Amino acid sequence: MHKSVLLKEVLEWLAPAPGMIVVDGTLGAGGHAEAVLERILPGGLLIGFDKDPEALARAKEVLSRFGDRTMILHEDFRNVAKRLKTLQKEKAQGVLLDLGVSSMQLDTPERGFSFKQNGPLDMRMNPEESLTAREIVNRFSEKDLLKILWNYGEERFARRIVERIARERSQRPIETTGELEAIVFQAAPKAYRYGRIHPATRTFQALRIAVNREREALEEFLSSVLEILDTKGRLVIISFHSLEDRAVKTAFRKFEKEKRGRVLTKKPVVPNDAEVADNPRARSAKLRAFEKISGEEP
Repeated sequence: MHKSVLLKEVLEWLAPAPGMIVVDGTLGAGGHAEAVLERILPGGLLIGFDKDPEALARAKEVLSRFGDRTMILHEDFRNVAKRLKTLQKEKAQGVLLDLGVSSMQLDTPERGFSFKQNGPLDMRMNPEESLTAREIVNRFSEKDLLKILWNYGEERFARRIVERIARERSQRPIETTGELEAIVFQAAPKAYRYGRIHPATRTFQALRIAVNREREALEEFLSSVLEILDTKGRLVIISFHSLEDRAVKTAFRKFEKEKRGRVLTKKPVVPNDAEVADNPRARSAKLRAFEKISGEEP
């Protein structure tokens, strides 16, 4: 079952109130959105975006009771500002982004996101897109694979893993998550095979980011989101690994330096022990919040 991460904290920092327009750029199963909608009625509107059609179908069910107070769009969050302008909506008073992979995605072997269940090497959040993890693992050059594992996974054993992948794929294509997990496990030094974090974690993270162009999407989103945020509007972003959190922190500091607003969370907000015990997938979550204080663009 999907559990919305840092739900209480999202509501605290986003501060939804009746009549507000709130954008949820990563709608997922609709858990955050449902709680927000309960607080922006009457008169409020939630506009939800997600690139995963399965997630949208689930969110539509969860949010159906709110009727025309929701607008749900099959769209990558990188295009939030562009789409809001074409919809000719007023500026939003709140924008939320939850960058985590959903439990539905992880727990569906056919989606190929997790090494814990064997499935095809896919990892596409939007199945309509063409690039898959299988394509990257089997067809990308060793040099490009090395860049992906290092830049997106910060994998210290990237070279060993890539060499092992190259050797295995020269014999036959690597087709499944189970095959890749075994390759990475064997490539890792024995001392690191049974640690707290599974040796394949960073490799799978890096491939998922590459398949879905997540870094580029976040950069595009951050470069344009203040255009659609109202004065005193709040931007709340939950990230799950250091690459994303660093990008968000850097952007927020830049906005503040440009006098476009103020950082509300000097340090990231993290889940308490009770939430982590109830939902172990929340353990790496970090929330940062920003408030726009000027309608002027620099």
